Amino acid sequence: MSQRDDLLAGAKKCLAEKGYSATTARDIAAASGAHLGSIGYHFGSKDALMNAAVLSASSEWGDRVEAAVRAADAEEPAHRFATLMAQVFAAIPGERDLLVASVQAFAQADFDESLRAALAEGFREGRAAFASMTLGKAADEIDDRLGAGLGSVVYSLVTGYIVQSLIDPDSMPPVEDVVAGIRALLPEPAGGDAGGTDEP
Repeated sequence: MSQRDDLLAGAKKCLAEKGYSATTARDIAAASGAHLGSIGYHFGSKDALMNAAVLSASSEWGDRVEAAVRAADAEEPAHRFATLMAQVFAAIPGERDLLVASVQAFAQADFDESLRAALAEGFREGRAAFASMTLGKAADEIDDRLGAGLGSVVYSLVTGYIVQSLIDPDSMPPVEDVVAGIRALLPEPAGGDAGGTDEP
């Protein structure tokens, strides 16, 4: 790996072990084996490196979640959504530091235009990915308006659950109750009930 890659890997290691706010430039240098001055040379600042680490780690986490949803090979969108949320729920305890760092990055974006642009691009890609995996189709097979609408809704549900869980994890409902709650918003089908909670 290049020195830049070493620094990014070291920052992601510190992110997982120490969290966003507690990590210092010296921590990253020690974790990466690079000298302290190389952070400024390759990234401009420690904060810029940590932001890059958050974006990279979040993308890797998203890829793992998507792979699990696609591997489930469920036919119904509701079942794929349930699989997606189950993966998110299961990952939160082990990825807490990364998820906290992601939330911190959202707040920091208001003061850092490059971070804002990177997050905005990540949101666009995330909406497309969430719509694609929920519907079980390639992104280019989905109508743009449907993809953006569905993707933004799923993204909001995932992000909102993560934030709530970071604050008050013991109060969060299980995935089947989340799916049942979404079903309750839908009109009751003609000649039948609105769907129970027996299956997602």
